[in-house]
Amino acid sequence: MGNSKSEPLPSPSPTPRTRPPPPPTPSSTPTPHSTTRPHPKWPPPPLLTHGRVFGRPLSDVHSSYTFLRELGRGQFGVTYLVSPRTADPSAPLFYACKTIPARRLLSRAAREDVRREVQIMHHLTGHRNIVELKDVFEDRAAVHLVMELCEGGELFERIVQRGHYSEKKAAELCRQIVTVVHNCHSLGVMHRDLKPENFLFLTKDEDSPLKSIDFGLSTFFKPGETFKELVGSAYYVAPEVLRRDYGPEADIWSAGVILYILLTGVPPFWADNEQGIFQAILRGNIDYTSDPWPSISSGAKDLLNKMLQTDPKARLSAVEILMHPWVKEDGDASDEPIDIAVITRMKQFQAMNKLKRIALKVIAETLSEEEIMGLKEMFKSMDVDNSGTVTFEELKDGLNKWGTKLPDSEVMRLMESADVDGNGIIDYMEFITATMHLNRMEREDRLYKAFLYFDKDRSGYITMEELEEALKDYNMVDQKMIKEIIAEVDTDQDGRINYEEFVDMMRKNNSEMVSKWRLM
Repeated sequence: MGNSKSEPLPSPSPTPRTRPPPPPTPSSTPTPHSTTRPHPKWPPPPLLTHGRVFGRPLSDVHSSYTFLRELGRGQFGVTYLVSPRTADPSAPLFYACKTIPARRLLSRAAREDVRREVQIMHHLTGHRNIVELKDVFEDRAAVHLVMELCEGGELFERIVQRGHYSEKKAAELCRQIVTVVHNCHSLGVMHRDLKPENFLFLTKDEDSPLKSIDFGLSTFFKPGETFKELVGSAYYVAPEVLRRDYGPEADIWSAGVILYILLTGVPPFWADNEQGIFQAILRGNIDYTSDPWPSISSGAKDLLNKMLQTDPKARLSAVEILMHPWVKEDGDASDEPIDIAVITRMKQFQAMNKLKRIALKVIAETLSEEEIMGLKEMFKSMDVDNSGTVTFEELKDGLNKWGTKLPDSEVMRLMESADVDGNGIIDYMEFITATMHLNRMEREDRLYKAFLYFDKDRSGYITMEELEEALKDYNMVDQKMIKEIIAEVDTDQDGRINYEEFVDMMRKNNSEMVSKWRLM
């Protein structure tokens, strides 16, 4: 793979007489009079069966996807256009596959970077403006990340073509970029490399949604945690990053720089070299006088001033930007609070019947480490006494730390719905169940395994008795509730739930729940 070219082996030099002759080459057929079996001088290395990055058995991407053509090359790998070999009428026909050669992953740090990028993409799954990670494969030659295909090109390219955007269009794009930032921050992720090159349009249409595509420099963070690593791209890096003492507010600065470029076509801080750019950023002087600024509204200037504050604590948060009148789609700021992602997911879970909640817990127990790492970090940040459980007070304080203050009564309702076994606390797996994104259940094998959890006798049906037995394990025995679940799910009214009815129940209302969350 790549442009590497093999070099010819050097010609062997004459063997000195003093050197002992090489051992005979082992033959596949032993000599009849041989008493000892010949051995190679060094044993061959053991055959690699598990990947070095994810530690799972090796998997063959080519058995699942056909590689069609190359889409582009980056510093660490090649992106290909691929098509799934198994046709699914509800799935896209094409995806993008980012292939990272094993030779790029020789160091532990490089492997950890890829592992963290995959964990973060799984953690942020389901957002309208974040590219969806579909599959991950690792073979002996490479790691392959199969993702949603974005065909509309980079935001950077469109800015270059246009020069700059109208205020209305700039506000629309800003809204999409900041919803990504809000989603990241509310799920404990700092992006650290926001720039127009890292946003693609899903299609070539003028009103195509933007997709954030690159989380290679992103990292998990806990409220109040600060970082010192100098990462990012010169024009977009925040002053506190240059001072090596920063938190998630640095993403707001980068989004502000993008907004300035959308409105003017040029960056607010520039120079002939990287060092000069850094000095301009640290000085923090922004030009609001040159063309086209005289014709730009005071609302746009007000927002930019509040995003490009040199003091990170004085900057607006992502939620405050989304509530700013200039950014709001209708031009009016609403008093309705914007929930953080975890709250939205817990509210979705709260609205589900008991059968679906238990089925989701069964599915949650099958998720890989990469899929749940982000939620695991959030759970650990709430579980302050490291007991492995979250109490009412810990949940209330944890949600407050992550940016939302709820009345005790609402926290208690969320607590009671997430506490599947009803013991008054939320354990680790209950937290994962209540906060994972609903697309985690889309895989057929996961749904089938959940169905079999209830269908103990493998009859192909969940009977009232089997449902009662399963609910008994979670202290939920309530004849009235069981009859209500059967009545809701049993569409052919034969008094039991078949697999198709179970799948319909699991997927019912998910799309409207997800679309509502995606707009957050």
